[in-house]
Amino acid sequence: MTSRPSTSPAPVTLTDRARRTFAGVLNRAARVFVRLGIHPNVMTLTGVFGNFIAAYFLAQGNWRIGGGLVIVMGAFDALDGAMARLRGESSAWGAFVDSVSDRYSELAIFFGLLWHYAQQGDAVGVTLAYIAAAGSVLVSYVRARAASLGWDVKVGVLSRFERYLVLAPTLAVGLPKLGMTIVALGAHFTALQRIAYMRRMVRQSSRRGDQK
Repeated sequence: MTSRPSTSPAPVTLTDRARRTFAGVLNRAARVFVRLGIHPNVMTLTGVFGNFIAAYFLAQGNWRIGGGLVIVMGAFDALDGAMARLRGESSAWGAFVDSVSDRYSELAIFFGLLWHYAQQGDAVGVTLAYIAAAGSVLVSYVRARAASLGWDVKVGVLSRFERYLVLAPTLAVGLPKLGMTIVALGAHFTALQRIAYMRRMVRQSSRRGDQK
């Protein structure tokens, strides 16, 4: 028999704290766009499109514009969810679309960086871009796979929000390799943290089941 997930609360992440801290600011900004009649999906798609444009500039080595666009698009990513809640349109489908769009945006950015370093013949840059992209995908995959089994696994030092806080400013100031190195190391460490957390929770649940 498969053990049921633990009902103990999941650890609070930096993303959770940031949402609580900036909830007032986000809601005020979201209300403006809602009153203008803008749909949350428009914000989501604008964010994805904007990050693809950012990836183009990053591929050209234009860090200031590319990094600046990544910073601006982060605001769109934060606002779409707040707008959906204000409109009473929060749904599983909306959360799914938001998550998928985040992956497209993030991978586009890393592809732009990989392309730039490939054109320069910079093997270190290409490797960093690949490892950082793989780590970012694995962080999301581990959580999604755990969720499909009924577990909420969102622990770790470098979730999507933290990766954005690291990568966006380092791109804008022309230090892409520094940002990619931190993300490459932190993302894989986070994936391992989530794997270990999942293993611990499953074992604890199994022990409780055996004691009943």
